[in-house]
Amino acid sequence: MPKSKRVKKAKTVPYAKGFHPRSSEQSSEAIGCGIVPSRELLPTSDHFPAIPDPTSIDDWLAQYNETGQTYKQFTDDCPWLSSRKWKYMKQRFVPSGSNIREKYPDGVICLMPIGSFDDVTAPCSDDLAEYVRLFFCLPVQVLPAVELRQEGDTVVWMDKKSGDEEEPRPVKLQCRFDRASGSTQLAVHSILTQLKQSIPNNALCLIGFTMSDLYDTKPDLFVAGMASGNRRVGVFSFYRYNPTLTFSTEFWYKIYRSGTGVTVDVTETKRIVLQRSCKLIVHEIAHLMGVDHCIWFSCCMNGSGHIGEDFKQPMFLCPVDLHKLQTLCGFDVVSRYKGMLSFFLKHRMTEEVEWLQRRIDFISSTHPAHTPK
Repeated sequence: MPKSKRVKKAKTVPYAKGFHPRSSEQSSEAIGCGIVPSRELLPTSDHFPAIPDPTSIDDWLAQYNETGQTYKQFTDDCPWLSSRKWKYMKQRFVPSGSNIREKYPDGVICLMPIGSFDDVTAPCSDDLAEYVRLFFCLPVQVLPAVELRQEGDTVVWMDKKSGDEEEPRPVKLQCRFDRASGSTQLAVHSILTQLKQSIPNNALCLIGFTMSDLYDTKPDLFVAGMASGNRRVGVFSFYRYNPTLTFSTEFWYKIYRSGTGVTVDVTETKRIVLQRSCKLIVHEIAHLMGVDHCIWFSCCMNGSGHIGEDFKQPMFLCPVDLHKLQTLCGFDVVSRYKGMLSFFLKHRMTEEVEWLQRRIDFISSTHPAHTPK
């Protein structure tokens, strides 16, 4: 997860040293379906445009020489597809299984709310869980929320294991506090330590999410989150996803609420926060499942160097990464799309509805397709 930096605009920005955009032939080959992919994985240009050139020196590909991950590289290296049980896993394992559901038949993706979600714009845990389930076609469990208590300039994690009847054990988290504004940020490593100790035996991974602001090292303005891949845990913040808030590019604690001239209402704000939160959480879970950043097409697995770049990226997987998850999770692409369509209709995400309807119609059609040249 990239750290936030000041975004400096530029008309033309070179790629990071050593990076070269992939050709359409290279991107099609990365899908791993031979010369002619199946229609559900066909990279039509109107559904999967090329990854955009960087327009800011802080854009991801202006900073990092990403090598990319093809479908073959994923299947060769993904530990979830190995015939050997993943280290630290404490659940039943079937070596002969062909995908993660068959290899770990008792496994679930676990989500853990951390702190208060009283803000009217905060995403609902059940909505996030539903989207994660539809995206990966794997079972999802929402764990009991962890209470965070602010005690002066410190924050305490009230550690109560499931089934405990005793008073929660307080654990002081590393944080920083600005007295003038009353703003607090939590250190991600401090939370990751607690998550590693809280992961259930049946968890494929454990994702903590919070409305508290996060940071990693002292120079950071903030981080959206961080994961510990080998321990299958991550924590992510939705705090800066509220479109009615403006954040200083110099001081982490300076936050401004939009004035009365802004017309975004609570319902629309909540929709935007949910959309951004859903995209973040599945992006990071996919990393824990072994999917690297995408350099092949515009994709929800593209890297982001700053929060503005994050917001512009699509909600959907490109054919390369869709094929990876299809193999890993064992889903039917059209059935998955139809489930996601129901979610987006329910939450009035019109752009996503329109894209899915077009894509489902294309897959069902027999007309010739237009692929990138």
